[in-house]
Amino acid sequence: MKPVQPDAVLAAVVGAKPLPRTELTKKLWDYIKKNSLQDKKVKTQINADDKLKPVFGGKKSVSMFEMTKLVSAHLEK
Repeated sequence: MKPVQPDAVLAAVVGAKPLPRTELTKKLWDYIKKNSLQDKKVKTQINADDKLKPVFGGKKSVSMFEMTKLVSAHLEK
C-alpha cells in the first residue's frame, strides 16, 4: 500500500512518518487500547482523550465507523 502522511494533529497520536494506511490504523488502535479509550459498554464507541479530541473534530466520543472518516480528513494528499 502507498504510504499516507498524517497531518500535525494526527501525528501527535501515530507519529509524523508516512505510513501505509493499514499500519496507521494499527497504531491508532494500539493507542486506543493502551489508553483504554474503547467504551466499556458500547464496544463500537471510542472515547476521546486530549490527543484524540482534535482528530475527532472536538467530539468526546465517536463510533468506529465515524472514526475512520474523521481520520481520513487528517491525511495530507
